[in-house]
Amino acid sequence: MSYRIAINGYGRIGQSVLRALYERGLQHQLQVVALNELSDIETLTYLTRYDTTHGRFPLPVSHDGQHLLINGDKIRVLSIEDPQQLPWAELDVDLVMDCSGSFSNLAQAQKHLDSGAQRLLFSNPASTDIDATVIFGFNHQQLQAEHRVASAASCTTNCLVPVLDLLDRQFGIVNGVTTTVHSAMNDQPVIDSYHRTDLRLTRSALQSIIPVDTGLSKGIDRLLPHLAGRFECLHLRVPTINVSLMDLSINLASDASAQAVNRLMQASSCQGPLQQLMGYTEEAHASVDFNRDPRSVIIDGTQTRVSGQRLLKMICWFDNEWGYANRMLDVTDHWLRLRKIFD
Repeated sequence: MSYRIAINGYGRIGQSVLRALYERGLQHQLQVVALNELSDIETLTYLTRYDTTHGRFPLPVSHDGQHLLINGDKIRVLSIEDPQQLPWAELDVDLVMDCSGSFSNLAQAQKHLDSGAQRLLFSNPASTDIDATVIFGFNHQQLQAEHRVASAASCTTNCLVPVLDLLDRQFGIVNGVTTTVHSAMNDQPVIDSYHRTDLRLTRSALQSIIPVDTGLSKGIDRLLPHLAGRFECLHLRVPTINVSLMDLSINLASDASAQAVNRLMQASSCQGPLQQLMGYTEEAHASVDFNRDPRSVIIDGTQTRVSGQRLLKMICWFDNEWGYANRMLDVTDHWLRLRKIFD
């Protein structure tokens, strides 16, 4: 059975979702029928066809003035700011992937539902009033057929939470500090410019390592509530265009060794619910090696350290665009398979 999908917001994640969908051959079961982005169709077509990070689109891309044309598929292109004016009922949309980053609560999601969408999936952390916040491979079983609004959390929580869960189950976690070393994003200027809320983000993304605020500790508290209040989180932006890493410093509740931690991570990457979602490597890697890696997290076993048998240090790689876009598709596919007819 095929389902009808709309993408609201066609930035880095929206573009990656569409590209990953076609590269995985999911276009027949998850049929993208519309894109909504406040830009002209010529620009959208060009940005789909060519991408500095991910290369050329693997299929022919053109447009007819109203539709993006991908290998014969017609995707309606909209440029509507108010979600209540979107033609989701007319297009019989089963699910909207909101990749705009502009919305994050139930009231905003409800506007899409009122326009005729059956479900909405946020590509960012959302408020607690939505039905579910989901990390695929960790808690996606919590999604129910009757749920209407969910979030796929963030690229950082998709990377971190499964690792913390494994460590806590095996060794116990007392507390910890994480530092996300993240590639530059499109809210940063190429040269110094104005930013509405953060003076540090006025500085050139090309020339500095820039600390920014992060809500990652809130994500840990929500998804691993028994660890609430035990983590502090830092976030640095660095002058690369893609692939990030998570630097973990964790006080364990029981004795461990680097070898024991690595064995746990390697085994989990080969079997169980994290198979194909988690990777493990002991090769001499740089960040670019993980560009377009579809997994949520790759453990770098060469960097695992344990001090005093309880203080653990780890590095986890992740493609913050491609990995997360693939999790959006996994959540969407799983959720729609639970589909239920609403009155």
